[in-house]
Amino acid sequence: MVDFEVSDIDYDKYSNRQLAAIPLAVLALALLIIAAWYVMTGVPVDLGLAFTGGTEVRFTADDPIEDVRATFQDVDYESIQSAASGNTYILTTQATQGTAPGEIEQIRTAAGEAGYEIDQEQGRSASFGASSQQQALLGLAIAFGGMAVLVFILFRSFIPSIAIVISAFSDIVIPLALMNVFGIELTLGAVAALLMLIGYSVDSDILLNNHILRRRGGFYESAFRAMRTGISMTLTSISAMIVMAIVATLFGIPLLPEIGLILVFGLTADLMNTYMLNMSLLRYYKFEGVKG
Repeated sequence: MVDFEVSDIDYDKYSNRQLAAIPLAVLALALLIIAAWYVMTGVPVDLGLAFTGGTEVRFTADDPIEDVRATFQDVDYESIQSAASGNTYILTTQATQGTAPGEIEQIRTAAGEAGYEIDQEQGRSASFGASSQQQALLGLAIAFGGMAVLVFILFRSFIPSIAIVISAFSDIVIPLALMNVFGIELTLGAVAALLMLIGYSVDSDILLNNHILRRRGGFYESAFRAMRTGISMTLTSISAMIVMAIVATLFGIPLLPEIGLILVFGLTADLMNTYMLNMSLLRYYKFEGVKG
């Protein structure tokens, strides 16, 4: 693993309110973005084909992607992306044979006139997409709820436990807001990335809490020991996700660039939430004698 040098931070310069102010402000801004997106679109984040229903058309073309998009300029489609092989493209549309067969036929006609060879058509009904959406939300809720219960069982104190839960919540909300900003749709791959973020967040927060509450040594000595391990692990993961996103983009591999970006967003937020928000709550708990 890459060895990152983690310098000791003079936390004494900052009050607990100052440490918590920035993470809470970022969380509030993220919630505002999600709320505004919901008001404008009816959903907190744009949904991908797996959740809305539609058709995915995979075809082969020797033209660059700009010419391919120009070919379908008169067609109502959601997106056209290059697949792993250089001359394979994927067109997605919310139309299906059951809802808009004319639009599907228009796509076939445009592809045929341009000399493109359609390799595969895959449709998903809107009702099936809605069912997938409910299952994904249920999975996230169960994972988050199970994490919260486990944390309270482990520490059996309100403030250390709620610090981890708030940090994990923020680590999910901030990437969701940034998905809206950067135009990333919620897909099954994105849901998997959000589930992974729950695990990453709990890992770094439990590491910090465990060192401070259960290891020998003063508060800051224990905190810095945890930071040297936790920050190194998180920065290594961020570096790996950046590389994955870049390589997947260059080779046109679907889903992986979005998953990599979501994890980078969440892991970066986790650094802020763990070593500012969680740290402030733990210091309040340790030095002000709140043991509830």
